[in-house]
Amino acid sequence: MSDIQERVVVTEVGMRDGLQSIARTMPTEFKRRWIDAAYAAGVRHMEVASFVPAKLLPQMADADEVIAHALTYDDLIVTALVPNLKGAQRALASGVHRIVAPISVSTAHSLANVRKTPAEMIESFAAMRALIDSAASERASASAGARRVELIAGLSTVFGCTLQGAVPYADIAAIARAALQAGADVIALGDTTGEATPRQVGEIIELVREVAGHKLRSLHFHDTRGLGLANTLIALQHGIREFDASLAGLGGCPHAPGATGNVNTEDLVFMLDSMGYETGIDLAGLIASRDVLAKALPGEPLYGYLARAGLPKQFSATAQRQRIEPSESQVLQ
Repeated sequence: MSDIQERVVVTEVGMRDGLQSIARTMPTEFKRRWIDAAYAAGVRHMEVASFVPAKLLPQMADADEVIAHALTYDDLIVTALVPNLKGAQRALASGVHRIVAPISVSTAHSLANVRKTPAEMIESFAAMRALIDSAASERASASAGARRVELIAGLSTVFGCTLQGAVPYADIAAIARAALQAGADVIALGDTTGEATPRQVGEIIELVREVAGHKLRSLHFHDTRGLGLANTLIALQHGIREFDASLAGLGGCPHAPGATGNVNTEDLVFMLDSMGYETGIDLAGLIASRDVLAKALPGEPLYGYLARAGLPKQFSATAQRQRIEPSESQVLQ
């Protein structure tokens, strides 16, 4: 494992997924500080906001301001989630690099979350594709170096739904295929309700890969039942190299009863580093960034094994990526 030296992208989604499920609204200034702290720790992919009506999700009312701040970092990939075409228009105008549109495989969850059936969401997704392509043509005419905005189909409730129950594998494949036909650049699989199991993760990755090939790139796990990191290990074994995570394990879908926090960013990075993967993230800085949450959200539970136990004294992310030969004293023993 110490010779892996592969890059794994960890996207911090706490500013969006982490905050949407709590009653308190984090002040904009603290969101800026959170972005600053995460960036200082080496995080280079962040999902920082969603474009939804403020009356439905007041936690995201400052999306434009938060995105504008994130974009002050030239090498930070900034993502926003959008539920519909209007949200996509706002996201494009904000200047984000990536847009995630949630497409639930469960009809019950889709109606609760975005008030559309999966089929209707696919139609909306195709309209987003047309909008992005049109905007890209305009930007290309104005500037040869303009960045192309990626459109990500975030397939949700893939591993189960607390409203519907089991999700047939045939439905997962059908929605993935429809999303690709509608113009998805990336397929991401979401364990919205934290029901995924390691065996199921492997089966579904292989199922969707048959449909999506290399466009299946990212997984979004929750740790509702304590299997988030175990599921991540299986996904790594099946070639996935992009994962979402949330600082202090915040998160959960407000429209999926019983769904709790995302995989903890600190614990995920620690596991990846200990296996020899390259994340580019400094664990000490990541743990220190929790102070922003403690100050902005007093009384809100903050989770994470690593933050509680601390880094092992002998731990070094660099050392994990190098073959460490036994010392002379170890040989003599």
